[in-house]
Amino acid sequence: MARDLGLDEVVDHFTLNSEETGWLRNKTGATRLGFAVQLKFLLWRGRFPKMRLELPRDAVEHVARQLGVDAGELAAYDFTSRTAQRHRTELRELTGWHECTRTDLVKLTSWLVDEIWHDERREEPIRAELLGQMRTNLIEPPTADRVTTIVRSALHQAEERAIEEVAARLARADGCTRRLDALVFTDVDDDQDDTEPGDESEAVEAVLSQIKAHPGNVSLNSLLEEIAKLKQVRALAVPADAFARIGPQVIDAWRARAAASSPSHLRRFSPEVRHVLLAALVFRREREITDTLVELLNSTVHRINARAEKKVTWPRHPARPSPRPTPLEPRKRVWPRR
Repeated sequence: MARDLGLDEVVDHFTLNSEETGWLRNKTGATRLGFAVQLKFLLWRGRFPKMRLELPRDAVEHVARQLGVDAGELAAYDFTSRTAQRHRTELRELTGWHECTRTDLVKLTSWLVDEIWHDERREEPIRAELLGQMRTNLIEPPTADRVTTIVRSALHQAEERAIEEVAARLARADGCTRRLDALVFTDVDDDQDDTEPGDESEAVEAVLSQIKAHPGNVSLNSLLEEIAKLKQVRALAVPADAFARIGPQVIDAWRARAAASSPSHLRRFSPEVRHVLLAALVFRREREITDTLVELLNSTVHRINARAEKKVTWPRHPARPSPRPTPLEPRKRVWPRR
């Protein structure tokens, strides 16, 4: 048996009302009890129990007392029998619940994409949201594997929709996608100089690596490097509203994906995906570099102050004159009085 619920939950979820009791008039014994516990379990969990072990013992005893039936009679009720199946069909007609159909799956997937496309990519919260929507619409959930398939399909469609939305915003910004492509391609600009192709590729990868790089130790050089890095990031001019309505975890996932990808790997993505990943990297790095600059500046000022305090010397108290004459001073001779 499942764990006991406790008195409050048992009373809330397994107490039969007058209408429900009326549905049991033509049933007796184990059939009466089995029908009743299936009904209350459906209203409690949004599905029918698959076996007797799913039913809390105190809940079964509470239902049995209301029906005047011994709780032990439930052992004679087979939840996989035709009788139990017929009871479930009857209960669906009485309560309005129904099995999940193909049409339901399409509608639920579409609804789920609308709910999560901009800010959620974790399976468990999405699964809970899906099951909650099924319960609201009185839909019995399909198998766990089928639910997982729906969740992952919705996640895939949500990711495609988010990328399509952000890519469209980037495309509308003047020259933004061209500047982003310049981070991974060497032939973006029309005015190419006489630089060797290999040197161009190395220069492009160096710029992207510099944007990804973490700051060095606290020093003036590190401060200047971060300032130069911030100028490079801001020169890419990713629009401020490019990620409007997009949740932080979605942006962070794109940023991490771009940071882990080499320029050659990024070049293999579709233009829309590549632009979104690079824009997310630049968008996040601008804030991170700004915060790093503030920390470096504070640390540098603190270090300068600490060194200045060490170099300051305070004057000592002047030495008191010695009562004894120095060797250069002649001794005064005292003559005895006569």
